[in-house]
Amino acid sequence: MGAGLAHSLRSRHVSMIAIGGMIGAGLFVNTSVMIQGAGPLVLLSYVLAGLIVFLVMRMLGEMAIDSPDAGSFVGHVRRGLGARAAFVTGWSYWLFWVVVASVEAKAAALIVAPMLNCPQLPVALVLIGAMMGVNMFSVRGYGEFEFWFSLMKIAAIGVFSIIAGLALFGMLGPSFGGTVAHLWDQGGFMPHGFSASLSLLPAILFTFAGAEIATVAAAETDNPGRNIVQAIRTVVIRVMLFYLCSLGIILCLVPWNQIQPGHSPFLEVLHRIGIPGAEGAMTVVVLVAIASCLNSTLYVTSRILFEMAAHGDAPHWLVRTGPSGTPRRAISTGAAIAALMTVVAATFPGEVFGFLLNASGAVILFDYLMVVFAQISLRRQMHRAGRSPAFPMLLFPYLSWLTVGAILLVMVTMMLTPDTRIQIELGSVTLVLILALGLVTQRRRNDAR
Repeated sequence: MGAGLAHSLRSRHVSMIAIGGMIGAGLFVNTSVMIQGAGPLVLLSYVLAGLIVFLVMRMLGEMAIDSPDAGSFVGHVRRGLGARAAFVTGWSYWLFWVVVASVEAKAAALIVAPMLNCPQLPVALVLIGAMMGVNMFSVRGYGEFEFWFSLMKIAAIGVFSIIAGLALFGMLGPSFGGTVAHLWDQGGFMPHGFSASLSLLPAILFTFAGAEIATVAAAETDNPGRNIVQAIRTVVIRVMLFYLCSLGIILCLVPWNQIQPGHSPFLEVLHRIGIPGAEGAMTVVVLVAIASCLNSTLYVTSRILFEMAAHGDAPHWLVRTGPSGTPRRAISTGAAIAALMTVVAATFPGEVFGFLLNASGAVILFDYLMVVFAQISLRRQMHRAGRSPAFPMLLFPYLSWLTVGAILLVMVTMMLTPDTRIQIELGSVTLVLILALGLVTQRRRNDAR
């Protein structure tokens, strides 16, 4: 068994991995809830959330170019803020994605189980096992799997946008009642006020979470810094355009107040146009999106766990790799915990699993905040050393501190919103517990010396 990761991913894999992380089933289904929450103003919500993610990724680019061998973004937090901050960031990020893996498996089972006429739990566990197998095989296998699945999602969005766009301009026969005026003729562009846009930012940021997986995957390429920068320059902007283009056309074809929460607005448009087999095609697309996200969650949890183990923040036996350079122990550990949470979700759907969801939901915002603080700290260190970054953050320090303010604003909004307040409260408890665990681990390590 080896002790190092393989470096067999290519630039195309890194870009598609980042895109795959940001385009999940949430785009095809959950956007209906967002549209009902803000009306056409939802487009601004996606722009604001996308800009926050873009700025965070831009800071990661600066740090990655300066130290391409630091590993994932947790490594840059370690460089900028110290081992204790890295411990809390790494474990909270790992917890977030393990819970997401369970959620994705459960969502896939809801679709697949009725087709097979069997219980949902076995289907969910088999899916976790299948994606674990993909990750176990080789990192190149994971990269190829994610590349093609992400390409299928992009193709689906592209085909939908073309068909819906042709319908909007009356090029598919008689008019379907679509008009750009739908953006403002159903109670105005802001039917629920501007504050509705801010209230949706937390949920949309969670939808966009996954772009930073590119920094994890880039560590397994031959040129991490260059590949991260290439992904950052294109991925977030492309994904924002995918979201904005498809949602903009949907809002023009279907008045926002006619879109049913929980039902795919994409499917609603295809039904109105009269596309045969639309429901089956959308089911396939959603399953691809879920499988892609589940695949990426198991990948990122294993690499974060591997990196934590390499720095003594997780059991050292997790740092071992298989012949193909994959951290099989870390992969199987993440998959096992995700499977356990899936069983808990089936047994106590509204109790224990609900607690886990709320306790991990807000930690991604904390992790992004740590990235920003790390970038500010490292830039100051570079300044004191008389160095300049090769890929500097735009308008430093103004945009860096503006990003801090934006993330804190999202947290405050969550705290003031009854439905999301519990995520901040339980998330804070989670972070405190992880910090306490880190202090105990550090004390034991010092005593052992």
